[in-house]
Amino acid sequence: MSKKTDFYQNLEPYLVCKDYTVSHEEYQVMFNKEFDMLVTIPVPKNISDYYKSEDYISHTDSKKSLFDKVYQAIKNITLKRKLKLINSFNTKSKKVLDVGAGTGDFLKVCKTNSWEIFGSEPDSGARNIAAKKGVNLEKDLSKLQNQQFDVITLWHVLEHVENLQEYITTLKSLLTENGRLIIAVPNFKSYDAIKYKEFWAAFDVPRHLWHFSKTSISKLFSYENMKVEKILPMKFDAYYVALLSEKYKYKKSKPFSAFINGFKSNFKAKSTKEYSSLIYVLKKQ
Repeated sequence: MSKKTDFYQNLEPYLVCKDYTVSHEEYQVMFNKEFDMLVTIPVPKNISDYYKSEDYISHTDSKKSLFDKVYQAIKNITLKRKLKLINSFNTKSKKVLDVGAGTGDFLKVCKTNSWEIFGSEPDSGARNIAAKKGVNLEKDLSKLQNQQFDVITLWHVLEHVENLQEYITTLKSLLTENGRLIIAVPNFKSYDAIKYKEFWAAFDVPRHLWHFSKTSISKLFSYENMKVEKILPMKFDAYYVALLSEKYKYKKSKPFSAFINGFKSNFKAKSTKEYSSLIYVLKKQ
């Protein structure tokens, strides 16, 4: 981006959301009209403490609760789809970087399919679990700065990044000239987001600092001379997010209602293209 952008300027009230995972504190979710994006305020100084929960499933391989089992079952299906996506790119070498790699399952699948794997994950517990799977992860991107990758993936990671503008600049620098950047994020314009409002699980404040639309992703990356090549749906997310949202709203599990609303979200998105979560494939212009 040509100049420093303050995403916290000229904000309009949108919603007040609660942290249902760790603190039960309330946070403002504000609308940034310029970028068609929502912003969580305030950002806690000790943000890492808000990930310290057994309920934060991307940092564990837990299969204890209904939500855990659904998450793990969906994960196994989506891993195959993610691999198929990166295999569709015509790359000179096969170097993949997974940012926010969690417990390393995606990179493990890539490794068994002839990709040279690299990854970062700030959570030490998740890194330790990944290491036991033969996937060694860096704490952050600093040790990878002198390399370039054919594919860089961020599966539900960009919404967590504190220094958004600088991070996008870094991601571009790590990408080969003909490489692909894959960004998967929740979509606050989806039917399930609009239906559940402050109870929508994908707001996940304060861990999710930003809440993106198709417009905001295109605009943010266009400032770095990158363009969206294609947008793909993550249809399973509607069901999982609805399952959690029902629990937050009614304080008990309502799997039937969640299934109906997840189905409605995907059905309506057939025409609107506003799925619960979206995958953006980006490249340098």
